Amino acid sequence: MHRKTIVVSLMALCFLASVSAFGAGADKTEVKGMIISRTGETLIVKSASGNVTVVLTDDTTTKDDKGLFGLEKQQLSSVVLIPGLKVDVDGVSDEQGRVVAKTITVDGDDLETAEMIQSGLHPTAEQVAANMQSIEANQQNIGANQQNIAANKAQLAAHKENIETNQQNIAANQQKIAANIKDIEENTNRFTALSEYEVKGEATVKFNVGSSKISSEDQEEVKKLAQTATSLKGYIIEVTGYADSTGSAAMNTKLSEDRARAVVTCLIQQGNVPVRHIVAPGAMGEYGSAAPNETKSGRAENRRVEVKVLVNKGIAGN
Repeated sequence: MHRKTIVVSLMALCFLASVSAFGAGADKTEVKGMIISRTGETLIVKSASGNVTVVLTDDTTTKDDKGLFGLEKQQLSSVVLIPGLKVDVDGVSDEQGRVVAKTITVDGDDLETAEMIQSGLHPTAEQVAANMQSIEANQQNIGANQQNIAANKAQLAAHKENIETNQQNIAANQQKIAANIKDIEENTNRFTALSEYEVKGEATVKFNVGSSKISSEDQEEVKKLAQTATSLKGYIIEVTGYADSTGSAAMNTKLSEDRARAVVTCLIQQGNVPVRHIVAPGAMGEYGSAAPNETKSGRAENRRVEVKVLVNKGIAGN
């Protein structure tokens, strides 16, 4: 019986020795650094030797050493373990090379700083999410814009054809403009030749829009001017028609000519002026405006026929 007891005691000692040997096999580890990320019960701590994975367990204690020489210890919850916090981790290494934390020591002042940093991270994360939504929306808009671009390209092709047609029309209009300028130059030269004459009387006949009809008041003015002319020796009468800028240049030239001819007819029929004393009427169209065509009153001033009684300066001197 005594021998049996000795055997059992030896077996128990061997078991305790093996357990002690197993516990001693786990390497104690200390990690100092800053938490850079946390996922559930796993921390990534950036230390001087690199990033270390720290695992939290139910037995992990988190504390803050306070007071003189850190003798006063305050127990903390693991929720304070946030990114940006400096920590001192005591634990053991596991088979995966991680550190299973036994005790994590933090600094209260550093914790406050980390919390302030963390509070700034949340709005940033929300902003990132909002930016992602904006990016997705922008991608949809880009797709829609690409469709619009394709449609616009088709429209541009059609516009290009219209531009080519318009260019042809412009070339034709330029030829007509050149012809009109030639006529204007001829009329200008003709009236420049009258510079040797002295003006002895003049009148301006006004017209309504698009009309060449002379009002009764202006007919009386033309008759009075004719009486002045017929009393002079060697006179001639210059008649020049104008129009405002309403309508095309060709239409305005024709309208100014009709107005000038209407005044010539009035001079002959009502003023008894022999046709040989009347210079061929000039048609200036919208050129030679007396007032700006941008206003109603200005256009009214430009719808006119100018009538001048001229006498050669040599005759007038005599």
